[in-house]
Amino acid sequence: MLQEFVAVIQGIGHTLTKGLPISIALGLVFTALSFLWACNPGQVWWRKRVLVTDLCYWFFIPLFSRYLRIGLLVAGAALVFGITTEAGLIEFYDNGHGPLAEYPLWVQAIMFLVVGDFLLYWIHRGFHRPRMWKFHAVHHSSEEVDWISAARFHPVNIFLGSVAVDVILLMAGISPNIFLFLGPFTVAHSAFVHANHNWTLGPFKYVLAGPVFHRWHHTAADRGGSRNFAATFPILDVLFGTFYMPANERPDRYGVADPVPAGFGDQLLYPFK
Repeated sequence: MLQEFVAVIQGIGHTLTKGLPISIALGLVFTALSFLWACNPGQVWWRKRVLVTDLCYWFFIPLFSRYLRIGLLVAGAALVFGITTEAGLIEFYDNGHGPLAEYPLWVQAIMFLVVGDFLLYWIHRGFHRPRMWKFHAVHHSSEEVDWISAARFHPVNIFLGSVAVDVILLMAGISPNIFLFLGPFTVAHSAFVHANHNWTLGPFKYVLAGPVFHRWHHTAADRGGSRNFAATFPILDVLFGTFYMPANERPDRYGVADPVPAGFGDQLLYPFK
């Protein structure tokens, strides 16, 4: 038991030390870019009223996601495939399994992105329904949207969203090795679409989600808040009639009408009250 506890602590330390330089790099890059191409001038992320709350999410959510993902993959392998030994789990997941693992890694990565984004699109729409909204309102409660806002997700939202999709696709046979390059891309892109930049990406706005596209999603529901659900590929919003980027206009007000508390702990409890 002591060895397992030590291993968990070491894993937590590894995740934090690995994430810290990435966080610093993202902060420096997006800060510099916001001075040149700010969507909402005068707003700087380090002066956010709820910066401490965002920092708690920024470092807690990766830990939560990592161990929840591992636990679900272990449980899934045992329940679905009858694999219970450590050696069996490593062999099963190490390089993927079944027909999907036969494809080159870059093809698996594309499949993961496309299928994953399709699933996340509909899950995201589901969180905007009344039954699930309180969990997602935590993410939308930020009134000063910037790159550091990217991780503000309630654990239930993360569990039923990105973690569930990851587990489904990995259990389907895609190799975890895709995360060697998809992992950094996902973190950087999520921070990018929340960054305070006025980039529409021009003709590529249908190809890749950008800051203006996603910042409209953080406005009131009667503006763009009930549109732009795609995490990576806005073409999904075009196909399903939810794309919203008015010409010559920029989003400027964010947040929700819900009485979402500002503190980290209070936000975790908010959906259950």
